[in-house]
Amino acid sequence: MPLKTPEQYEESLRQLKLKVYLQGELVKSPVDHPIIRPSMNSVKMTYALAQDPQYEDLMTATSHLTGKKINRFCHLHQSVDDLIKKVKMQRLLGQKTAACFQRCVGMDAINAVDSVTFEMDQKLGTKYHERFLKFLRRMQDEDWTVDGAMTDPKGDRSLPPHKQADPDLYVHVAEKRSDGIVIRGAKAHQTGAVNSHWILVMPTMTMGKDDADYAVCFAAPADAEGIFYIYGRQSCDTRKLEGGDIDVGNKQFGGHEALMVFDNVFIPWENVFMCGEYEFSGALVERFAGYHRQSYGGCKVGVGDVLIGAAALAAEYNGAAKASHIKDKLIEMIHLNETLYACGIACSAEGYKTASGTYLIDLLLANVCKQNVTRFPYEIARLAEDIAGGLMVTMPSEQDLRHPEIGKVVEKYLRGVASVPTEYRMRVLRLIENLTLGTAAVGYRTESMHGAGSPQAQRIMISRQSNLEHKKELAKAIAGIPTGCAAQKEVAATK
Repeated sequence: MPLKTPEQYEESLRQLKLKVYLQGELVKSPVDHPIIRPSMNSVKMTYALAQDPQYEDLMTATSHLTGKKINRFCHLHQSVDDLIKKVKMQRLLGQKTAACFQRCVGMDAINAVDSVTFEMDQKLGTKYHERFLKFLRRMQDEDWTVDGAMTDPKGDRSLPPHKQADPDLYVHVAEKRSDGIVIRGAKAHQTGAVNSHWILVMPTMTMGKDDADYAVCFAAPADAEGIFYIYGRQSCDTRKLEGGDIDVGNKQFGGHEALMVFDNVFIPWENVFMCGEYEFSGALVERFAGYHRQSYGGCKVGVGDVLIGAAALAAEYNGAAKASHIKDKLIEMIHLNETLYACGIACSAEGYKTASGTYLIDLLLANVCKQNVTRFPYEIARLAEDIAGGLMVTMPSEQDLRHPEIGKVVEKYLRGVASVPTEYRMRVLRLIENLTLGTAAVGYRTESMHGAGSPQAQRIMISRQSNLEHKKELAKAIAGIPTGCAAQKEVAATK
């Protein structure tokens, strides 16, 4: 079954025995819970579009392992074209859901783990890459949604993992056995965890020798014994419990994050891809982060397309579409959004083949992409709020609009352009609210800041990748200052 249908995906989730807590209660059926369901619908769209011949080129790929047609989210990038299609696919899904569709993390994780395990085996003589490819074949054959898990709670940031007051603040190997390892700890901010079949865990940062037990990478079923989830709150999330759809803003789609806890979870050796090889932890973190920062040049742009469209509609419904300052603000929003897309395409176009054969993006440009993502969506959201007007956050509820007595009052006084029903105006304003302040803001505005690493993390990588010494040599050559060996001879002659 290389390509699951949307219905098969939903049914496969129902077969899982996930332990999920939401607002202090154990959820009986995550798939059917009104707060969780929209996020499942977003993942479901990744399966639906893969079945549509119109989107086959973007949504599917040919497995280099089996030759079968598979979902692109299960694919290892085999060319620059694959890297570019990934970004285009993500923009498409952002446009279709206006939310986080959650499978990017697993796709970025498998591509990073592939090249790093290959190089690890080459240097150390381990068998991790062989194990990983067996897992990948199963992932492709079953069309699994895999959650890539990297971020640990971290506790006291001034201390390394082995010096934390509580060792479980970083995921670590608690016990090594002849048949596998036992894991304790937690992963925070886990996008799409509750909608996943498997979890692919990676170290959260570069580890040193004293932190070898924390340099661990493995795969586990999402419902493995000892794993449980605490569902994250989102702004306005309880609106989904009210039964209406206008006030939700985006009733059908959404995203989610969760705290994923590992309470003495057993992992057989066949699913372990790093265990103590701390010298390779940095490469794994760097490559995963690079791939994921590339992703934001696609998914955030697609959601941005929806937000720009909503702002333009709000201007029309307000009767302000012809105002020059409104036109200028929309142009600025488009300019910022397309700049993000250009960065995502650029780091893909400059990609290159790693030793394993999998293609890696240009890490410098990927970090530039994400650095822009930490800024531009905030400005796009600000401009959308500006165009929408104050009614976006002072508007009465859908219940008021539907009320037999005051509904006519709401209808009368909240109308903008006479030819546009008040309900349409309310719907588009709630959509903008959802994208900038509500549940979707988690996957658009706030995630743009902290997802795939904080802004400072990208600046560190930009510094490392920028080759400043080369730029200085270029300036010397143009200015007539001796470079290289000539410079050394000239300095020696002056002494």
